[in-house]
Amino acid sequence: MNTTPWRENVVPHRDVLEGTFQQSEFAADISAVRAGRAPRQYQDPVTFFQRTFITEGMRLLLTQVARRLAGQDGDPVIQLKTAFGGGKTHTLLAVHHLATRACPLADLAGIPELLDRAGLMDVPKARVAVLDGTALGPAQPRRFGSRTVRTLWGELAWQLGGGEACDRIQAADESGTNPGKDLLRELLEAHAPCVVLMDELVAYLRQFGPGKALPGGTWESNLSFVQSLTEAAKLVPNAIVLASLPESETEAGGEAGARALESLKKTFGRVQAVWKPVETEESFEIVRRRLFENVRNETTRAEVCRAFVDLYVSEGARLPGETQEGRYLDRLLRAYPIHPEVFDRLYEDWSTIENFQRTRGVLKLMAKVIHKLWQNGNRDLLILPGSLPLDDTSVRNELAELLPAGWDPVIERDIDGPKSETDELEKREVRFGTLNAARRVARTLFLGTAPSSVAAKRGNRGLERSRVLLGCLQPGQASSVYADALARLADRCHYLNSSGDRSQESTRYWFDTRANLRREMEDRKRRFEDATDVRDRLAHVLRKLIASATFFDGIHLFTPHADVPDDSALRLVVLGPETPYFREDPTLAFDAVLEHVRQHGPQPRFRSNRLLFLAADHGTLARARDAARTELAWQSIVTEVEERRLNLDGTQFDQAKRELRNAGEVLPRVIRDAFKWLLVPGLDSPTATRPSVEAFPVVTASGTLGDEVKRVCVDNELVITTWAPVHLRSRLRDLYWKPGRPAVRALDFWEDCQRYLYLPRLRSRDTLEDVLRRGSTSRDFFATASGGSAGHWDGFGFGNGSAALDDSLLLLDPEVAKAFEESRKEPSTATTPPTTGYETGGSQQPPGELREGTKTTPEPPSKPLPDGPQSFHASASVSAATARIRLLELATELIERMRDDPTADIRITLEIDARFPKGISPDLKRTLSENARTLGMKNADWDSSC
Repeated sequence: MNTTPWRENVVPHRDVLEGTFQQSEFAADISAVRAGRAPRQYQDPVTFFQRTFITEGMRLLLTQVARRLAGQDGDPVIQLKTAFGGGKTHTLLAVHHLATRACPLADLAGIPELLDRAGLMDVPKARVAVLDGTALGPAQPRRFGSRTVRTLWGELAWQLGGGEACDRIQAADESGTNPGKDLLRELLEAHAPCVVLMDELVAYLRQFGPGKALPGGTWESNLSFVQSLTEAAKLVPNAIVLASLPESETEAGGEAGARALESLKKTFGRVQAVWKPVETEESFEIVRRRLFENVRNETTRAEVCRAFVDLYVSEGARLPGETQEGRYLDRLLRAYPIHPEVFDRLYEDWSTIENFQRTRGVLKLMAKVIHKLWQNGNRDLLILPGSLPLDDTSVRNELAELLPAGWDPVIERDIDGPKSETDELEKREVRFGTLNAARRVARTLFLGTAPSSVAAKRGNRGLERSRVLLGCLQPGQASSVYADALARLADRCHYLNSSGDRSQESTRYWFDTRANLRREMEDRKRRFEDATDVRDRLAHVLRKLIASATFFDGIHLFTPHADVPDDSALRLVVLGPETPYFREDPTLAFDAVLEHVRQHGPQPRFRSNRLLFLAADHGTLARARDAARTELAWQSIVTEVEERRLNLDGTQFDQAKRELRNAGEVLPRVIRDAFKWLLVPGLDSPTATRPSVEAFPVVTASGTLGDEVKRVCVDNELVITTWAPVHLRSRLRDLYWKPGRPAVRALDFWEDCQRYLYLPRLRSRDTLEDVLRRGSTSRDFFATASGGSAGHWDGFGFGNGSAALDDSLLLLDPEVAKAFEESRKEPSTATTPPTTGYETGGSQQPPGELREGTKTTPEPPSKPLPDGPQSFHASASVSAATARIRLLELATELIERMRDDPTADIRITLEIDARFPKGISPDLKRTLSENARTLGMKNADWDSSC
């Protein structure tokens, strides 16, 4: 589909291209036209009608004028009533050129067709009198040669009939009194066909004070004249009076103007026919004709407009509802090359400003816009709200002068210019800079929302996202880019405000001269320190999130190791935000874990295996900190307003409370997302020299934080809640049951489970009691005793469920227990079974029976002869640096293998020969001597002769 830029299909008029429109007054001056001093586009009838779009209202009015001048039917008095700049004076000029007939009617564009539709062959040439309230002054008589004219009726007589007509009403003019209906009727009849054009009457009448007499008469005499003139016009078939009045009292100008307007309304209301010359959508063609030459290619225009419609249909609900209607294509075609949204914002929003002159104001603004866009080589398909070059001084001033003071810094800092936020954002992000997306969004918001800073009743302020997109989006572009730019600007701009949750489509955005609360909030965020304020806030929220973690006996938030008790309770330690977990380099978090594991204040920690750790993710912690600062900033604003230390209006205070509520809802979610790593210390084996730390991710999308931590602990067997007896037997065999040590105290195992990281981390003592109770009912796992030693076990139990965890409970190797049971059995004596009484008469002996007199004691088996060597001797030199590992290897690979032979008699002697060439310190000597004595070492002597 053809997507030709507007500049290639339609060219502005020369005065717009050259920028001479500033001298070519857009404000039509009917007195200047009558005097022959107006610009060509107003003075020359042919040029005037070429650049004038005859609206439906103007067509009906010109038809009425033509029929009235031809002596046919037609209203004798017509009032033109629109808002300021709505085309009243322009319509009076059209009547002036039609009635004066300065050129053939065939040369006036649109007039022949108008007469044909009215059924008229011609329009008689008429005399035209112009009573312009801004050109005439009641205190300033006008001189025409020797003739002096003082009043409106004197001016009327002079323009219609010169000195002769003035003679008719000379007395009334000199006295300032109303000449009356009859005299005015005679005047109109004598110079008919005639037209009386009355413009800006309010401006004339508001100069009369109550009871004040001026050369132009009095308030009462002028109102009487207007009434008499309208009555007289009804009596002259080919005379017509047209008067323009402002639409509202605001446009009338002050109390005196409002009084004059009200009086004139009543006066004209007796006989008038009211016409509204310009409908809103007719202004499309008015502006286009005045600013542009004819469209070069109608097909191109249609294709461009169709491309926009197809785009709007594809975007659907992301754009305003009217873009989905079939008539929107017609609006695009009629407004081309300007987008209808530009007209809607100017006529619906800017026209509410008192000094904005509707069509006249739109023409002046758009002429400057088009001139600048043409100079800059703008390549937009249509001129959209986002196209407005607000960085241009003349364009900016045209709008800013209608607004209260303070808008220049808003435009320069946030909207458009070399140092604006939009410019900075587009330089940083190519996807925005390619489309000028940020400044187009800001321009659209300014055009649609700046007038609300003037309106007395702002109502539902701002633009929704859909209308912002409409002001920016063109075929071939993605709406998501502009939506993203809007979101970024809402975070960056000082003067851009928003209502509600910005994730909602209904959120509205607007610019204002006061810095927005979000910017105030961003400034306040810098007041809060990570190490104090933010840390405390994170801890407060995290405490609520993890309160449900009843799985642990204690939870410690950002607690130093000295304050974490060293006892048998299972504890979760939440590491502070200063030690987050970073997957690429976890050293910081791991060191914090190991410090807790090793230390309890200045003392070593004994029960290291009772601690697990929760740490924040390095990547998401920054977002959590920012969310905490955001909530703290909003809270400070709300608090200061409540304490009357900060003044905000009701809307802003509601916004602050809403933002605080939203921030309070966001913070727990981002904290939950941040603290998602469970760090678990451990040892791979008893021989490992340095504990390791393993990280397990905690799912943040479901369940409570406490439940998820519990799930990770249980699923990964980081904490044992239910243990199988077979696992207990395996641990006892590997680490405790040794030759000469076939039993271990159950409480010693429990104590070791709390201390050593290579042992299982049982949930509690109850977990061990449960496995002992279940394991003691079987003969497969262990036996129990309450005391004694090898061969003399007190309170022996095996498979009878007699385990009760107390200070005396011993757990025995089941093999030792079986041997102990065998040793306790009494030796049995063999007996000869009695004779069965079977008879021998050929009968056979029953299976399994012995005959009488048969020996029942079996002969012992012969003892096997030894096969192979019967002894083994070995020695090894062990380095002190690797002694721990080497001794374990020797025990595992040699001694454990020898124990596979139950008849083996194994004796092991360990000799240590240590020399200290420089002598040993007293402290080390004392420590070694005490340890050797405790461990039962023999011949642990010191020799000072070496």
